[in-house]
Amino acid sequence: MRRRITFSFFIGFMAISLFGCNPNNSSDATSPNREQPNMNNRSANSMTSNSMNSNTMSSTTGTNVNSNTAVVQDNFWTKAAQGGMAEVELAKLALQKSQNADVKKFAQMMVTDHTKANTELKALATKKNVVLPTDIGSHKSTMDDLSKLSGADFDKAYVDAMVDDHEEDVDLFDDNTDNSDADIKAFTTKTLPTLKAHLEMIKGIQSKMK
Repeated sequence: MRRRITFSFFIGFMAISLFGCNPNNSSDATSPNREQPNMNNRSANSMTSNSMNSNTMSSTTGTNVNSNTAVVQDNFWTKAAQGGMAEVELAKLALQKSQNADVKKFAQMMVTDHTKANTELKALATKKNVVLPTDIGSHKSTMDDLSKLSGADFDKAYVDAMVDDHEEDVDLFDDNTDNSDADIKAFTTKTLPTLKAHLEMIKGIQSKMK
């Protein structure tokens, strides 16, 4: 009888040792599996958030650049900039190729006056965050045509081109002396008398050639 009681006590003690010491055993086994998806979700959400923030910053930067920098086409800024640069480049060509003293004098005036006006226009454009063109646009065809000429033929073609260009310049600046933009209005009002003087001078040279 005593041996039977001892054996039963031993069996009970072993059962408690195996199952009683870790009451949360089954719960702990499944706990990591339950926590892992949560960690993955948090990681995924963090990556998504970072991606969205990055895209938002990129979009905002692009918007700021576009809103702060006005790239202009086919308006006063473009026409004035390209016309002014063309006057200087064509005048430099005339100083090289012309054989007419009056033409050379006029060409030197173009370099001086239009270089000054171009500098003022660039400064104004910078102030207003306007990007001006860096080429002479449609005036390149005139440059190409004049480059092929020499002597009296060059002088006549250059003078005719300057008459046409300055008539367009005077019209452009005259039209903008009442521009709603106060800076453009001030610039055109200041520059217009010089352009009119250029036009009068080149017409006088042209009349001597006929």
